[in-house]
Amino acid sequence: MGLSPQWPLVLLLAWFFGGIQTYAPNSHPEAQMAKNTARLSDYPSHEAWGKLLKKHVDDLGNVNYSGFQKEVSQLDAYLKELSQNAPNSEWTKNQKLAFYINLYNAATVKLIVNHYPVKSIRDIPSRWKKKWIALEGKEVSLSYIEHQVLRKMGEPRIHFAINCASYSCPKLLNVPFTAQSMERLLSKTAIDFVNDTKRNRFEGNRAQLSKIFKWYKGDFTENKSLLEYINTYLENPAPKNAQIEFLDYDWSLNEAK
Repeated sequence: MGLSPQWPLVLLLAWFFGGIQTYAPNSHPEAQMAKNTARLSDYPSHEAWGKLLKKHVDDLGNVNYSGFQKEVSQLDAYLKELSQNAPNSEWTKNQKLAFYINLYNAATVKLIVNHYPVKSIRDIPSRWKKKWIALEGKEVSLSYIEHQVLRKMGEPRIHFAINCASYSCPKLLNVPFTAQSMERLLSKTAIDFVNDTKRNRFEGNRAQLSKIFKWYKGDFTENKSLLEYINTYLENPAPKNAQIEFLDYDWSLNEAK
């Protein structure tokens, strides 16, 4: 059976419109990527927090709270941005870690600023349990962020990243955490804290540790012993059978002098 003269035109049109359907905007990989990006367009920038940290926190983690107090409107604006852009199921683990670590640290600074001058965070009533931090249309506490969110994410190094405004705490970094810098900064905070002789001391068969390792021992020993975990980051590993003691905790304000 022969083909009619119009048959090549029919084939051409079928191929043409079929091609358009195949590469429709919603099915193209780049379009899908743009769609995914749009869904995360409300992911907050931590740039404003980074500028405040750079300006008011030195490399040792000492904080100029009076400086923060003078720019409290910028700190409030950052906390408001976080409150309106809470993580959802599409966020990666590192995005969520960055969000909640920065939220915890910024809210702690705000708490001190609200009561400044103060000698210690422990002088503030209900400092960790009071619900005052806006998040997803409700108010949560610092304790909630630490224990109900961060600790449940299976990353023990968060204990070296969040700061409780005290000298014995891990120092407050003067850069913000981001999804891209998460692994690098978590490793840095762990190494810095474990090797800081103001917070941990190792001599011979004796290991004098921060009470953070006592309070949250279970977070560090899920897959290994406490000293095995510490030795992962310690420059000169301690003996596995070292005698463990815990140092007194200095709760005085980590204020720049």
